[in-house]
Amino acid sequence: MHDVVNLAVIVAYLVAIAVIGLKLSGRQRSATDYFTGERSLPWWAVMFSIVATETSTLTVISVPGVAYGGSFSYVELAVGYLVGRILVSFVLLPLYFRGGFVSAYQYLGERFGRHTQGLASLTFLVTRLLAEGVRLFAGAIPIKLLLAEFGLDVNYFVIVLAITAVTVAYTYVGGIKAVVWTDFLQMGLYLLGAVICVVVLSVQVGGGGWAAAWDAGKLTVFDFSKPILTSPYAFVTAIVGGALLTMGSHGSDQLIAQRVLSCRSLSDGRKAMIGSAVAIGVQFALFSLVGALLWARNGGAPLASLGLTSDQVFGEFILRDLPMGLSGLLVAGILAATMGSLSSALNSLSTSTIADIVQSWAGWRPGEQTMLKVARWMTGVWALVMVAFASLFTTTDDPVVELGLSIASYTYGALLGAFLLGLVVRRADGVAAFVAFVATLLGVGWAALGISIDGQALAFPWFVPLGVVITFVVGGLISLVRPRREPTPEPEPVAVG
Repeated sequence: MHDVVNLAVIVAYLVAIAVIGLKLSGRQRSATDYFTGERSLPWWAVMFSIVATETSTLTVISVPGVAYGGSFSYVELAVGYLVGRILVSFVLLPLYFRGGFVSAYQYLGERFGRHTQGLASLTFLVTRLLAEGVRLFAGAIPIKLLLAEFGLDVNYFVIVLAITAVTVAYTYVGGIKAVVWTDFLQMGLYLLGAVICVVVLSVQVGGGGWAAAWDAGKLTVFDFSKPILTSPYAFVTAIVGGALLTMGSHGSDQLIAQRVLSCRSLSDGRKAMIGSAVAIGVQFALFSLVGALLWARNGGAPLASLGLTSDQVFGEFILRDLPMGLSGLLVAGILAATMGSLSSALNSLSTSTIADIVQSWAGWRPGEQTMLKVARWMTGVWALVMVAFASLFTTTDDPVVELGLSIASYTYGALLGAFLLGLVVRRADGVAAFVAFVATLLGVGWAALGISIDGQALAFPWFVPLGVVITFVVGGLISLVRPRREPTPEPEPVAVG
């Protein structure tokens, strides 16, 4: 009976979110409406959509595990995120709104030409496919475990296909409006699940459990003892590296930039961007608290002694120890995180394909209605590609999972570096930007795979600063030896179609 109720809750959620997404999406009259929602969305909805977009299943599952074995490290990282998003709001967002863009990479096209724009878009498409394919697979894991309780051995392909089908149902028709509003609802669901877990665990551990977690340092935010270059949670790494990492992810990644471009004005875009950093900090604190209370509930027992990994401890609690119905609600919350990032990815992949590849690179500019049809078809095509990629995984121990999740950090340096090169080095041209972009991808890739410090890999927040440095060095040197050219004029507004 327990599992039947949980499964019923999950099915009800899937049906409800598809219906709500279709109802809230409105009617798209053009490709621009499909991509930017007529630039009419309220900033607070976009803010929550940003948070839901950057929150994957692995975030929901992993943050409690990190807190169980450590402390409130993720909250420290959120401070760096806040610094970075303030810089994005005042340095990069004015470029996008002034240009009337639907893709962040249209600025690179105006500044450096279509080759650099196409390369940046292609880099985004590949890295987003890798990262979101892995996230989609991870979202299927708790569903497979729950179905196993019924004695049903359903393979991952079927589960992945079902999740994608529901997500595509509202993303295909509703565009960015459906994505933003369903993101808002889905974020509320998984945060509600986290609050419920905190309440349940607090009742179980009592005041003594809270005191034990405090005394053990589980609630400590800032860590000044960890090595700066190899630990992502060292104070300097979290603040400086985290700031530049979020500048890359939220300033030069179409996945996030498209959310902000659906706001009514630059002022609203800034509110959404900066507010998302505060919201993500609260979210990190909430899930970290779940991990600290799980530690207290287990009497501080090491995960190895429980036969669990850091990514399993929260999922085990959800499936085994929550009251009837609440387990289903929490699994639905995990699905919400998966579908929120998936719908955002599908819409942004379609946008970048149309604006950066079809229009700017290929030069094909049909009418609005034709472009709207193409945009929807591209959403469907990317959904099929995502399912195919996610289905390549067969176990949670596949090392490609870690590569897929970290590869975005390798490319953000090149993307952010290209934007900053265009802003700072006025004599840099398309050749300098293109060569610097390629050199940065190769250089950061080598550093990520080849640099070892005392047997430890370089911490991922440093990949973006390293990439920006490489871009400026290579692009700056090439600009010095090439003939001086006139500064590029301010871009004119660009519309899709």
